[in-house]
Order: sequence, then structure tokens, then C-alpha cells
Amino acid sequence: MTQSKSRSAQSGFTLIETMIAIAILGVGIVSLIAAFASAVGATQNAEQNLIARQKALQAIESVYTARNDTQITFAQVANISNGGIFTSGAVQLLCAGPDGLVNTADDVNCPASGPCAAGPECVVLPGPDGVLGTPDDTAMSLANFTRQIQITTVPGYTTLDQVVVTVNYTEGSATHSYVVNTLISAFR
Repeated sequence: MTQSKSRSAQSGFTLIETMIAIAILGVGIVSLIAAFASAVGATQNAEQNLIARQKALQAIESVYTARNDTQITFAQVANISNGGIFTSGAVQLLCAGPDGLVNTADDVNCPASGPCAAGPECVVLPGPDGVLGTPDDTAMSLANFTRQIQITTVPGYTTLDQVVVTVNYTEGSATHSYVVNTLISAFR
């Protein structure tokens, strides 16, 4: 008589199959955690990027305002090193001085008003209640920000300048930059 071993229809996984499944699941979970960490980092950096963007656009507006101001000539809408009114090189963000333009020689430390202390510019952010303009608002100093305005004449055009505004900020040991390029002509 011969005996045959029949395999049950309810056989389970072997130890090797289980270990392979756990390894694949582990790789998936580690990848998910890495993606989540990257998203959190990007979200934390978003606020600083928005501030850098606004400060770069503020500088562009100062250049256009200087051009539209009848007190100076178009030739003075340049860097100080080229006979103009705008600072050369990166400078800390200060409040506009008497001329109302940022990145000029008359910029001053900001006055202590509201939640901001005297010194470089600051931004007022909503507090825990999420509403701006309430007593729990907090101030964020912009001491870690610098801004540079570079104004150069476009070759071949005496009435057309290129304006490059670079806002740099440090976060931890990393330096981030936001750059805006535009053209400005002598004609309004």
C-alpha cells in the first residue's frame, strides 16, 4: 500500500515569505516617513520664502518710485557706486528713511512700535488665535535677511536698465535666495 501526503488547502506562509513581506513593508514605511519629513521642511520654509518674495518686490517698487519721482534724474536711478541713490551690495533690511525708498543711504533702524523692537525690519504675525491685529500677535525679526539691488544699463540702450533684486536669508546653517529680475526705462 502506498501512502500519499496530501497538502491541506489552508497552508500558511513560510518564514522566508513573511520576512520578505516585512522588508518590503519596511522600505515603504521609511519612504513615506522621508516624504513626510520633506513636506514638513517645505512648509516651514514657505513662510520665509513668502517674506523674501515680498521684500524683493518692495525693492522693485522703490526703484520704480525713484524713477517716477521728479526730484532725481533717470541717471540717479542706479547704485551708489555708479552715481545713483541705491546701495551697492547686500545690506540688512532696515526701514526706509526720509526719502521713502528702501536700500538707499538714508535707511534707518526701525522704531519700536507695537510688538516690534527697534532695529532691522520685522513682520507681525498672527498669534495663537490666528487673527492678525489682536493682542496675542507676535513679531518675527528679519535680522537674518539681506537684500541687494543691482542696477545695470542694458548694452546698446542708454534709457533701459536691468534691475536684479536678491533677497538672502539664513535658516539654521542653510542660506536661501529669492531673485527678481526686471527692466526699467527712462520713460514713464
